[in-house]
Amino acid sequence: MEIHKLTEEVVKNAKINPTKDYRLSDGGGLYLVVTKSGGRLWRWSYEFNGKERLLSYGQFPFVSIDEARRLHAAAQLLKGSGVDPAAAKQEAKRTQKKAELRSAIPTLADFTNVWLEKWSKGRSPRYVTTVTTRLNRDVLKKIGRKRLNELDVPMISDLIGKIEEDGERTDIARRTLQKVKQIMRYATVKGYIDRSPINDLLPNDLLDAHVVTNFARIEPKDLPKLLQKMEVYHGNPVTRLAMKLMALTFVRTESLICAEWSEINFESKRWNIPKEHMKGKSFPHIVPLARQALEILRLLQSLTGASKYLFPGQGPKNHTMSNGTIAKALQGMGYRGEMTGHGFRGLASTILHECGYEHEHIEAQLAHQKKSKVSRAYDYSKYLVPRTRMMQDWADFLEETLRTGKYKLITPSHHD
Repeated sequence: MEIHKLTEEVVKNAKINPTKDYRLSDGGGLYLVVTKSGGRLWRWSYEFNGKERLLSYGQFPFVSIDEARRLHAAAQLLKGSGVDPAAAKQEAKRTQKKAELRSAIPTLADFTNVWLEKWSKGRSPRYVTTVTTRLNRDVLKKIGRKRLNELDVPMISDLIGKIEEDGERTDIARRTLQKVKQIMRYATVKGYIDRSPINDLLPNDLLDAHVVTNFARIEPKDLPKLLQKMEVYHGNPVTRLAMKLMALTFVRTESLICAEWSEINFESKRWNIPKEHMKGKSFPHIVPLARQALEILRLLQSLTGASKYLFPGQGPKNHTMSNGTIAKALQGMGYRGEMTGHGFRGLASTILHECGYEHEHIEAQLAHQKKSKVSRAYDYSKYLVPRTRMMQDWADFLEETLRTGKYKLITPSHHD
């Protein structure tokens, strides 16, 4: 029979050493630590799998001497059965915490607010507002009252499918699915659910095929260096201006090299591209011209104004600049396989979306004509006022990025 050395009276009256902690042994490995601040802590130091371990049973008098002995006896039994008592205690704490979380699982609406608070840090207020509005409109209004553990694949599939039914909103449906998946992943991080039921759900499982042609382009963070290299480009000055105008307007390469001076209206500050110079030759397009774009065009006019084309070709057989001229210039600057003329379009789209500009405005400026389930004519002047503001913001952003050599997101302006 194990002999215990301590009594309630000894523990209660143990003197404090103001300079150091000391131990009082109760036998069998159980001891009391009397701290220099007056605390009395029940402990067991033991070895498990060749490693020193420490188990705490709590503080006297909250844990009495009898309770400490009971806990110690149970821990010794665990160790004797091959289980690390300290590890078992930590696992019990995790299980209890998980049980507490599960007993108060929040609704999707409540947890989305938690996620938004974390996700929105460092992002454009305009972008945050856009995402919040879409989540409220397309998700929370319909299933926001559901608790996180009630959400499943059929429910989310039905929700995303209804967003796409509009015919013009396949891209928004994809973005919404992405955000819901992020919210659910964060719920697993916070311990409310073990695994997101939609973690493996892919957009193509639910939505129409989204065909994208990937053109090489740099990352947004590398834009300052590219602009600086363009500024000191030592090749043909007309080629340099072509690259700068493409960066400012992000039109397609074919629209740029075929552009005629008759398309440029300096008075109205617009570039009116006829349908013959557009992809598919099915609709015209309007490009609002920012102050910086107009400056490039006036300089270009002094070089090529005698020609019908903004970028005339070299020699009698080439009416316009070659389709590969800009690509070759970028390669000569060290961007072989990393950036193309068309890459300016993807770069602008990525940055403008990240800054919070309306998806519909960006798509209209990119002249992306999507198929609609409702047949209608394409309105080439759609969103012209906000697009004009956006294009000036974009030009100001490029100018500031070149000046500072730093990549800093745009804050959308509200021009009168």
